[in-house]
Amino acid sequence: MVESFKRQRNIQLVILLATVGLVIRAANLQIFDSSYRRAADATAIHRMTNYPSRGLVFDRNNKLIVNNNAMYDLMVTYSQIDPAMDTTRFCKLLGISKDEFKASLRKNWSSGRFSKNVPFVFLKKIPVETYALLQESLYEFPGFFVQVRNIRSYPYQVGAHLLGYINEVDNRDIARDKSYASGDYIGAAGIESEYETYLRGNKGVNFLLKDNLGRIVGPYNLGKSDTLPGSGSDLISSIDIELQAYGEQLMQYKTGSIVAIEPKTGEILAMVSAPSYDPNLLMMTQTRGAIFSQLLNDPLKPFFDRTVMAKYPPGSIFKTVVSLIGMQEGTLNPGRGYSCNGGYFYAGRLYKCHGHGGVGNLVDGLAYSCNTYYFSEFRNLVDKFGFSEAGKGLDLFDSYASKMGLGQKLGVDYPNESPGNLPSSAYYDRIYPKKRGGWRSPTIMSMGIGQGELQMTTVQMANLAAIIANRGKWYVPHLAKSFKDGTPIPQRFRELHDSGIDARHYDVVIEGMAQCVNRGTARIAQLPDIQVCGKTGTSQNPHGEDHSVFFAFAPKDDPKIAIAVYVENAGWGASYAAPIASLMMERYLRGYIPPDRIALQEKMKSSNLINKTLAAAPVRRAANTTRDSLPSSNVPLDENPGTVPSSPAVDTRRGGRK
Repeated sequence: MVESFKRQRNIQLVILLATVGLVIRAANLQIFDSSYRRAADATAIHRMTNYPSRGLVFDRNNKLIVNNNAMYDLMVTYSQIDPAMDTTRFCKLLGISKDEFKASLRKNWSSGRFSKNVPFVFLKKIPVETYALLQESLYEFPGFFVQVRNIRSYPYQVGAHLLGYINEVDNRDIARDKSYASGDYIGAAGIESEYETYLRGNKGVNFLLKDNLGRIVGPYNLGKSDTLPGSGSDLISSIDIELQAYGEQLMQYKTGSIVAIEPKTGEILAMVSAPSYDPNLLMMTQTRGAIFSQLLNDPLKPFFDRTVMAKYPPGSIFKTVVSLIGMQEGTLNPGRGYSCNGGYFYAGRLYKCHGHGGVGNLVDGLAYSCNTYYFSEFRNLVDKFGFSEAGKGLDLFDSYASKMGLGQKLGVDYPNESPGNLPSSAYYDRIYPKKRGGWRSPTIMSMGIGQGELQMTTVQMANLAAIIANRGKWYVPHLAKSFKDGTPIPQRFRELHDSGIDARHYDVVIEGMAQCVNRGTARIAQLPDIQVCGKTGTSQNPHGEDHSVFFAFAPKDDPKIAIAVYVENAGWGASYAAPIASLMMERYLRGYIPPDRIALQEKMKSSNLINKTLAAAPVRRAANTTRDSLPSSNVPLDENPGTVPSSPAVDTRRGGRK
């Protein structure tokens, strides 16, 4: 009897515990766990994305330079297609074949990526004309509907590199930022990439109710759950689009770059990389893939942005840096002169200079770009602590140069910026180890005239011109001026930097640059009634014609523009870089080119140096041109101060330039 009672109690206890467990599980499923409710909703509610309008981009004068155009994606829900639909008429409206129709519907339903009850893209980027025809008859084709998107257009058809373009996101983009989904667009280059989080806006959502067959029957919850998209912020860039377009005209048929900066603010006025292309070619249209591939395979590398990616020997414009640091450290006396008997003699060898005679002081040294002067002064600086302590002297030199932004990324609001190369003592110790004799100041003296392993980007050169114009102060160059909604630009562009060199030393260098234009190697850059301060450079290129270099600012006493121009395989600094820079400055400062300078303008526009670039291409190192650190006996004679040559074939024969 007792055993029977115990058995009954045990059975009752088991039943009670099972009942309690089932009740708890049911409560969890129905009350606490929302996953099943979400799954049920997913079969009953369709979530349709409302894409925002991407932020517009304006130039500094409020001219619209990046616009939005409507684009139409044709979507389809497979389960809603009428098997009896007129596919012939449908294909005719879209301009596609029946095979293309079938291919667009053929999906791997077992992959999990597609569902017959969930809309997917049937045809992307329908032209507006096709959309207009289709819209009138769309009701005849159940299951198909159009989703409106925005694509970019470029009214001025210039600035491809700096403006950038948009791409469809890939898996890496989605993994980095979960706010993106397949089919979204993202800024992939230039301003579009750098300011993506500002420009993209916020997506909205429409919730639509579906019946048991997956058909849309109306808004869910009377539309109360829908959210509106938030448009992206409109960006006012620092670019002067008219100046940008003018620079691209001057650089057509050439390879190289131009960067122009407003010294007082660090705002970039123009940023030209040549060769370039019409940014409208990369609009999100059906022909984009073929065009992208064509540009990618072009031997002139139009996607390679030479303003920030190409690392060049700066040539003689670097003599300004040697001057400033030498004066600051007391190794260079600006009143000291040098005789120059055709070049610099060392160890029984002559490192040539051009026949300008002696130089009486630093101003003359810059005006005539005397190599002898700068070999001597650079060695004086490097040997400040003794001939055997060149490493210590070079590192001191570099400590100043780095404060001018050399050897490092400036932090421009622009992707893919290169740091250039500012050689240190450790760098040369690796090249010339002590067990093999090491190195001394004569080994690296070519750095004093901007050659050797020294490399700078064009944006660094333009920033150096701005630093000199501001007598040692500078802002990080940037492309964003403001946002129309009041959002501030990043703080780093409003912070003032100091080169650590006394302003009085800049006064001497500025006068030397002014005299370089007035009576020296850069006379072709003169502008009536505007004092230009500039410095030419002819950068040695062991793989072809030398590169033409010039940097400058103007006016002298109230600088409004600083500029650097680098034209590859163009010879003398005064042949192409200086006249192009002078035209750019005049166009910006006056707003026009005077009649007596039109011939020079047309000469620069029409000069074709592309063949020289192509000839050098097999041995070029992606525009990074270096040479041995010890200069040969045929060091460049520097700049020819004369007029523009009558043809693009500039005479740059070593050892006897004309």
